[in-house]
Amino acid sequence: MTENNKNINRDDAKEAEDQKESKSSAKKVECDEKEKTIEEKLKETEEKLLRSLAEIENQRRRFEKEVKDAFEFGSFNFAKESLAILDNLERAKLAIKNDEKLKSNEDLEKFLENLSIIEKDLITIFEKNKINKIDTKNKKFDPNFHQAMSEIEDLKATPGTILQVIQAGYMFGERLLRPALVGVAKKIDKNNDKKVKK
Repeated sequence: MTENNKNINRDDAKEAEDQKESKSSAKKVECDEKEKTIEEKLKETEEKLLRSLAEIENQRRRFEKEVKDAFEFGSFNFAKESLAILDNLERAKLAIKNDEKLKSNEDLEKFLENLSIIEKDLITIFEKNKINKIDTKNKKFDPNFHQAMSEIEDLKATPGTILQVIQAGYMFGERLLRPALVGVAKKIDKNNDKKVKK
């Protein structure tokens, strides 16, 4: 019996040892799972952090662009309204030059000269602030910069060429402030000319 008891005790001890081993391996597996979940959590947190940093960077860029646009184009409407001053100066000079009563006035030339100085100063201020006149001389009509107000028949001019500027156009940096109002050369139908002459 003692032999049997020894065998039973050995079996119990072996069983107890097996249970200990299975518990420790279960604990190892559990720890490994915890470690994996910690690693996974760390990875998820890292990805969230990277996404947040990317979003912050995108917001910073958008903000910088908005600030730049505000500085560049914030005065766009003011610049557009200011063109009326220049237009009125030009109209005043033309009206004064064509007025019969004023032509006999001795001070007319000095007055016109002063108006020209004011006009030049205003153009200089515009140019310093990136407001430039659109060049139309000997240019082809471009709907991006010009607005056709009339068609002019001209045998010498190439059709589509600007022949007359009714109102000057201006750019504000790279942006169109106001299109030039122009008269454009019209293609003359020679067949119609011959019919009229007959």
